[in-house]
Amino acid sequence: MFHSFFPRPKLFFTSAAVWTLVCIIVWYTIGPQMGAAIGLPPLAEGQTPPVGLAFFFTPDNLWFYLYFTVFVGVFGLAWQVIAKDHPWSKWSIWGSAFLVFIAYFIVQISVAVNNWRGPFFDLLQIAITGEGNRAENAAGLYLLLRQFLEIGMVGAVMTVVTSFFTNHYVFRWRNAMNDFYLSKWDRLRHIEGASQRVQEDTMRFANILEGLGVNLVNSVMTLVVFLPILFRMSEHVSELPLIGAVPHSLFWLAVGWSSFGTVLLIVVGIKLPGLQFRNQRVEAAFRKELVYGEDHADRANPVTVKELFANVRKNYFRMYWHYTYFNFAASSYSRFDAVFLLFILVPTFVSGKITMGIWQQIATAFGQVTDSFQYLVSNWSTIIELLSIHKRLVAFEAAIDGEPLPAIDQRYLEREAAEGELAADRPY
Repeated sequence: MFHSFFPRPKLFFTSAAVWTLVCIIVWYTIGPQMGAAIGLPPLAEGQTPPVGLAFFFTPDNLWFYLYFTVFVGVFGLAWQVIAKDHPWSKWSIWGSAFLVFIAYFIVQISVAVNNWRGPFFDLLQIAITGEGNRAENAAGLYLLLRQFLEIGMVGAVMTVVTSFFTNHYVFRWRNAMNDFYLSKWDRLRHIEGASQRVQEDTMRFANILEGLGVNLVNSVMTLVVFLPILFRMSEHVSELPLIGAVPHSLFWLAVGWSSFGTVLLIVVGIKLPGLQFRNQRVEAAFRKELVYGEDHADRANPVTVKELFANVRKNYFRMYWHYTYFNFAASSYSRFDAVFLLFILVPTFVSGKITMGIWQQIATAFGQVTDSFQYLVSNWSTIIELLSIHKRLVAFEAAIDGEPLPAIDQRYLEREAAEGELAADRPY
């Protein structure tokens, strides 16, 4: 699944994680001084970032684009040397780097919108209350709406670029898996559902990873960008209900609340990946017997088919039960999540210490951070499906490496051997 597309995947992903951590530490420690040294300093303390298209061309953003290019270039060139013989190294190395940059830029679009929310909603509050000059207020609102459209058009372009490139990237990954499995077909064709695993499972694996992978990178980038913003915006929160004043309260509440939701759903959904995996197996066994029955009169007899469908029925009913309490936990958490921020900000609201604009910026930043931390919460059902597909493909690859098959595959082969379906020269 991975080494067909990525060169030495364990080392590749480990080195990428370590290198990313180094880049983040350097950026937040001496990065501003490095940028200032080449004439691209960060915003001064208390300086308001520009609104609209100009935000993407501030000196500190231009410095980051250069910084990212240099650090990714060093990493990519080093791996290009290591993986010079790998057929898919260009797509897996440089394609992955480009996806990371796209993810960062999309997060920057969210930051630009958050910067816009402050002045827009503050001016809207002034206009609604009848304060200030009506003509000036109207002109200011029109200008801010135009700047919002500027940000929106950048977002529209990036959405198209992301979709187009991600589709090609993921299909290349599927292409790599397909080529690899077909090159080992003589070892694999005796495994139950071999054709389905090569065609359908690789397709589903690639398609699910397309969504999950992009969301994961976006979540990580969102945390990198928005956590410092949330850390700073906590200064507007005077106290919390029942607790009182807590330094950097929004930061710690976002981390704690999201961690609670993630752990909750992992615990209540722990059985679901195995059930999804077994569901694919019993469905495949039922389907295969019916296919045999099309060509052989002695197959797909009512007793055998009834027994196989009984296995399908039993597994589905077990899944329905386990999904019942999982969905209850997920639904209950989402309801509490909808009012959590409003609840903790009640003392701040009634103290009159924040404007509508600041409230909008806090809500956006808090939502971005909690949504990112709740990656598992939001995608757990899809992750369960991916894990079940992963189990099927792992069993597939065990045959390639000459390792013992999982127990469920061995039971299938033993049953086929007992029925005389396996030829004597098969290695399983």
